[in-house]
Amino acid sequence: MLHRRPVLAGLAAAALATPGAARAQGNFPDRPIRWIVGYPPGGASDTFARLIGGAMAQRLSQNLVVENRPGGGAVVASEAVARAPADGYTWMHVDNGILTYNPALYARLPYNPDTDFQGVGFIGRFPLYLVVRPDGPADWAAFAAGTRTRAATYGTPAVASPHHLAMELVKRRTGIEATHVPYRGGPAAMQDLLGGQVDCVVIDTATGLPFLRDRRVRAVAAFTDRRTPDVPDAPVFSELGFADTVAWGWQGMSVPAATPAPVVARLSAEMIAAIQSPDIQSRMRGLGIEYQPWSPAQFAEFVRAENALWRPLIRELGIRLDS
Repeated sequence: MLHRRPVLAGLAAAALATPGAARAQGNFPDRPIRWIVGYPPGGASDTFARLIGGAMAQRLSQNLVVENRPGGGAVVASEAVARAPADGYTWMHVDNGILTYNPALYARLPYNPDTDFQGVGFIGRFPLYLVVRPDGPADWAAFAAGTRTRAATYGTPAVASPHHLAMELVKRRTGIEATHVPYRGGPAAMQDLLGGQVDCVVIDTATGLPFLRDRRVRAVAAFTDRRTPDVPDAPVFSELGFADTVAWGWQGMSVPAATPAPVVARLSAEMIAAIQSPDIQSRMRGLGIEYQPWSPAQFAEFVRAENALWRPLIRELGIRLDS
């Protein structure tokens, strides 16, 4: 599917043929930029927007302001960006929920992620792990066997989070019995795991690594496509006999769909260069985040594959956030 590069090149050439697009490329950016985040300050999305946005602002020689607009699964922020001028001065922090899950979670959305946004760049994939207490099941086989006599309780940061949907995918692929217990954030779920209120937690690498490194919890499985260097003892589901059982948390950046191709190309190049800087790469490695320098076309292909997997599953589960 990456053979679409010539099409993008053609679009860029067509955009350059118009005076407005030529000005956008030649003068961009000539005023401050906004990066809209649909979540409160202090979370992972906000942190990475500020980190990467700051590096990009230096490269673009322009001021950048991160605006937090939490509300309704980032729907408020998404609508604001979808309606913003398509000139490259309004960026949207995107993730699984905004681009992939929301069309299945809401009967009506004031934006269409498939047509209202143009992907610019990929920020990273956050590995997910199924963790238990040190005195819990020794491995996946013991964990699965235990659910045949009593359904396990599993905590996640929220309903319809990547963590929640990852475990529901595993339940369907493996046949285990497990009951969801949603929390308001990963740290709260981990504290209840340590306190014995839930049997296990699906946690992302950014929140979970400190617990794993200190051996306060143990991973019985990783939801990744291969073992991770940070938790090499955790087998992936394909090793356990369950192919195509992979899930990630992930983030990226998009702009309104009609943004001129030369502007998108400039932003993509600057974003890749910023994320590949030693400082940001060091921060990401410390959190166990996997990065790929994807072009806009490659990022779009990744999102399409995610849509094909998760939207049907959400509808099958009957999960709704607007009922």
